[in-house]
Amino acid sequence: MTTTTETTTTEPTSAEPAAKAATVKCVVWDLDNTVWDGVLLEDAEVTLRPEVVETLRILDERGILHSVASRNDHAAAMAKLEEFGIAEYFLYPQINWGNKSDSVQAVAKAINIGIDTLAFVDDQPFERDEVAFAHPRVRCIDAVDAAGIPDLPEMHPRFVTADSRERRHLYRADAQRNAAEESHEGTSEEFLASLGMRFTISPAEERDLQRAEELTVRTNQLNATGYTYSYEELDAFRRSADHDLLVAGLEDKYGTYGKIGLSLVERGQDVWTVKLLLMSCRVMSRGVGSVLLGHLIREAHRAGVKLRAEFVPTDRNRTMYITYKFAGFREIAKKGDISVLENDFSRIPEFPPYMDVTLGN
Repeated sequence: MTTTTETTTTEPTSAEPAAKAATVKCVVWDLDNTVWDGVLLEDAEVTLRPEVVETLRILDERGILHSVASRNDHAAAMAKLEEFGIAEYFLYPQINWGNKSDSVQAVAKAINIGIDTLAFVDDQPFERDEVAFAHPRVRCIDAVDAAGIPDLPEMHPRFVTADSRERRHLYRADAQRNAAEESHEGTSEEFLASLGMRFTISPAEERDLQRAEELTVRTNQLNATGYTYSYEELDAFRRSADHDLLVAGLEDKYGTYGKIGLSLVERGQDVWTVKLLLMSCRVMSRGVGSVLLGHLIREAHRAGVKLRAEFVPTDRNRTMYITYKFAGFREIAKKGDISVLENDFSRIPEFPPYMDVTLGN
């Protein structure tokens, strides 16, 4: 980073705290008379609905995940999904005898996404009503409409990126990591060290912009301002001499996490301001949330400028506020809903010892 002689203060007109996500992130499916015709416990020869398979495939290619909420025998239902060759589509399937609303909530928690980004498909009006009553922001869909699900507006993300096409596989790798962590004997830091994590920070390139926009739209819990930016706005920042747009990537011995972080810094002569800082919710447990912020602190200190950050509290992003506080930021001003924080440089953070961090040019 280098200092500049001017400070740009104009905020993009469309950058504002994100409202309800426009795109569904995960579709949760009932099984009996929904994914297949028939009731499994009454007929072991239930038949798979081909229109469901096609919907699974189309949405998967768009980066929309799938899971299950079914009242059934878990072993029998999973065996049938394996027999049909579609078990790999479903993440964290909830197959039990409890309420569907509890299962839907468990899916959201396991994947670590807002429950308002889920859709629920079931043939029974009672089950749809039960889920809708408990979770009014979950879109409930009649199973007879399964073939038309890909045509719904909320099933069309603006971009289909390399990361989104691989999203199911990324989450499956996460499940492997989680299972390994649960069975690990030792400290959390020892487990993180065993992953062989490699974290990269580099200036955004044109090919990163679709994923960058997707991150601002999808990420709610770890977005310090809740702002969303369009592809065109991000491209303008990328080209601006007064801004740094950085992307972060992560991989480990289980594979890549993809592009998981984004920061936007407005550079003035005496003050740099972090306008946007976000991390993918998938990496919350990997101890990487402060790595990108730590890099910004080190660079600002090296450049001899003050480092400030904007923070807009939402109902989900308190974790980011805590990250700022632990990194040495304190509130110095308030502009409406925006808290202006400043780092005191009392502690210049080092990168975690369990992680190899590479800085791009």
